[in-house]
Amino acid sequence: MSAATADGTGTSSTGEHGSYGLLIGGEWQESASGARREIRSPYDGRTVGEVAAADTADVEAAIRAAERGAAVWRRTPAHERAAILLRAAALADERAEQLAATISAENGKPLAEALGEARRSGAIIRLSVQEGTQLYGDSLPLDANPGTGQDKVGFTLRQPVGIVAAITPFNYPALLVLHKVGPALASGNAVILKPAGATPLTALALAQVFVEAGLPEGVLSVLTGSGAAIGDALVRDPRVRKISFTGSTAVGERISSLAGVKKLSLELGASSPTLVLPGADIAQAAAAVALGGYVNGGQVCISVQRVVVHRAVEGDFLDALTPLVEAIRMGDPSAEGTTLGPLITAGEAERVERSVAQAVAEGGRLLTGGERDGAFVAPAIVTGIDTSQAIAQEELFGPAIAVTTVDSFDAAIDAANGTPYGLAAGVFGGTLAEGIRAMREIDAGSVHLGWTPLWRADLMPYGGFKASGYGKEGVRSAVEEMTEVKTVVLHS
Repeated sequence: MSAATADGTGTSSTGEHGSYGLLIGGEWQESASGARREIRSPYDGRTVGEVAAADTADVEAAIRAAERGAAVWRRTPAHERAAILLRAAALADERAEQLAATISAENGKPLAEALGEARRSGAIIRLSVQEGTQLYGDSLPLDANPGTGQDKVGFTLRQPVGIVAAITPFNYPALLVLHKVGPALASGNAVILKPAGATPLTALALAQVFVEAGLPEGVLSVLTGSGAAIGDALVRDPRVRKISFTGSTAVGERISSLAGVKKLSLELGASSPTLVLPGADIAQAAAAVALGGYVNGGQVCISVQRVVVHRAVEGDFLDALTPLVEAIRMGDPSAEGTTLGPLITAGEAERVERSVAQAVAEGGRLLTGGERDGAFVAPAIVTGIDTSQAIAQEELFGPAIAVTTVDSFDAAIDAANGTPYGLAAGVFGGTLAEGIRAMREIDAGSVHLGWTPLWRADLMPYGGFKASGYGKEGVRSAVEEMTEVKTVVLHS
């Protein structure tokens, strides 16, 4: 296997989507150890690319390069940063179909879903430019303080934190990379990106876009490899001033324990509920749940994992939902008409299969699905679930929903809040008064009235309560998280 080409890419005999080195200091290079690893399709196991496997020596090289890059980039005028990033956005638009093919190949999601994700790439970069180059400060009315006259002027400045480490998951390998990298770069930071080990090819293709657009050396580095080997080293290093992580609550807790005094944004686990109450448009609710529970194989933190349904509408809702779920078409992600691909690994599929089987053994009723074939799990509905059961308490991250039946609105709120998580929730039906109570009383970072939790605009604040993490993403919020506020006082 030959090393990566000078531009970091190059199709090889081992993979249709190319071979990559590490991006450090503006150059594509092999890891210090020379180790490489193959990236395989979760659908059929074929090799779709190959990447370098970084170690702690590469982390040190990337941090040194980022220190140099951050010094240059923070002094680069915002309009010059914008021009470079807008070129990157245009390139991302041009390469949307190519990016989609890479996303589908390494992640396993249907090509139509992958294309929807890829086509948001340029838009997220442009939104980042809009927000990240407008770092407004505030004037301070210092003379309102007793003992101070008009002999002083105070104001605030917002400046980049310096080096941001972005650690991203496998489920949206373009979207979640750009929600970190875009705002960080636009607001003047250097970034070291550690993409998920299962899906690094998309991140590397996006990095190539930024390099070609003219990003100065050291401003963006990409380290591929084991999270255990390189994640801890990144998190611990005091030169890294901000960690932006999306992943499991367990890993988020570890990051919190290792990071020391620095800024953290942690987008962690979830068990997101959707309430279906009397007065709901049953057809709309069923269609939305059939989408929100199974898109991307249910591997979405704001997926509909739990449906809390009032007993008065339970029968009608399940009658409407079941045929829609049974119509979901599993198969080859690249084939037209496929709406459900494999999970990211066969091991993940086995875990989901066990969770569904355990729920049934504990008294749940399997209405449909749950069978496993390799990395595929047939989309499942399990009814009769108590909120205390594991399938409700633990993040499932798979194509199944657990249905809990309640007899009152208060019981529905209790069930919605009855897990350690609080990322997002949806509500269908109910009275106006109940809708207002729901938006105030459900403990979640976002509450959707008239839809499921599976909806997100790139500009809105996004993040959870409780074990779902802290800090906010969404481009404007990410810019705030990735900058510091400095107070300046002029004394006459």
